[in-house]
Amino acid sequence: MIKVAIVEDNIRFQSALTSLLKSSDLFELCGVYSSAEEAMLGLPVNQPDIAVIDIKLPDMSGIALIKKVRQITTFTQYMICTLHQDNEYIFEALKAGASGYILKDASGEEIRTAVRDLFMGGSPMSPYIARKIINLFRPNEPQPNLYGLSEREQEVLKLMSSGLLYKEIADKLFISDNTVKNHIKSIYKKLHVQNKIEALNKFMSK
Repeated sequence: MIKVAIVEDNIRFQSALTSLLKSSDLFELCGVYSSAEEAMLGLPVNQPDIAVIDIKLPDMSGIALIKKVRQITTFTQYMICTLHQDNEYIFEALKAGASGYILKDASGEEIRTAVRDLFMGGSPMSPYIARKIINLFRPNEPQPNLYGLSEREQEVLKLMSSGLLYKEIADKLFISDNTVKNHIKSIYKKLHVQNKIEALNKFMSK
């Protein structure tokens, strides 16, 4: 069995992760912590194989936690599970010692697979995160600032322009339907438009 600890302050998501891991005979839950400070006391004692850690915690961040405990939890591997997609968070987490980085909009099966793959020697990452890292090794190319749209919002808009439905966009980007809808709301707001046609016309005219 794979011994897993969770460091997550959002009680709802913490409960979902707990249930997700307990539903499989492959995992043994050996610690659930709501803060980095709690985890600093518990992780060295329980020594899990994998610690699933959020970045934004009440006081000390998940990244700072990894930096502090990795030297005394020699056999523990760390996987970030977060909402944050910014380059700064990604690379700071990897430099701190995280070996995996997945987003919270991953499906339950994707999270279970990521924990298992990390245990087996892989470095699981959400596709969007992996793409950001790959782009680091490509020649720098100027990226147009399309009305302040994020990279993910630009991806969603380009897929919309191809005629894909929300569900198809969600499947293609490995995110939930609700996440797609939230991105589209943000796109409309940034472009100052009311609907898909207006958004695409403004986007294509840039």
